[in-house]
Amino acid sequence: MPQLHAQPYDISATGFYFDSAEEYDRKAAALRNDDGNPAEEFEIQFIDGDAHDCALASAIGLTQANVCAYLTCTEAWDEREKILTVIAVGECCYDFDPDANPDHYEIDIYHVSSLQELAEQFVEEGLYCEIPEQVQFYIDYDAIARDLGMDYAEITIAGETLIYRAS
Repeated sequence: MPQLHAQPYDISATGFYFDSAEEYDRKAAALRNDDGNPAEEFEIQFIDGDAHDCALASAIGLTQANVCAYLTCTEAWDEREKILTVIAVGECCYDFDPDANPDHYEIDIYHVSSLQELAEQFVEEGLYCEIPEQVQFYIDYDAIARDLGMDYAEITIAGETLIYRAS
């Protein structure tokens, strides 16, 4: 679970750390400022946790309005689902929907470090037809990579470079 911090906008109230929706709700409801009034607005800060959880928090613009949904998703989703959501919300302008299955975004992800590497993979897999091995030395992978760049994009998530295509 990620560790988060709720920093009140009211400077006379002291923020708190939490790592679950229940803990957030309990501590937020109990927090009072110096005058005894409830602190109602918070800035939510990602403090520590998995790099994919950090990327997800950044992509969705973590706020007190979505913090409980975010925590539910970090617990329920695997790494691939988090990556899909980071790309969909952070790069493709989808809205963050914690109830949606991340597979519905129809995003293809390739674990390669460049478009040239993707071009080489596509040729090797026979995507451009069966090419004799002796001819493969004459293929202009840079040109293929430039063409792929029209439909595919590069992103780095949690220190890993990925190539993706949104359908």
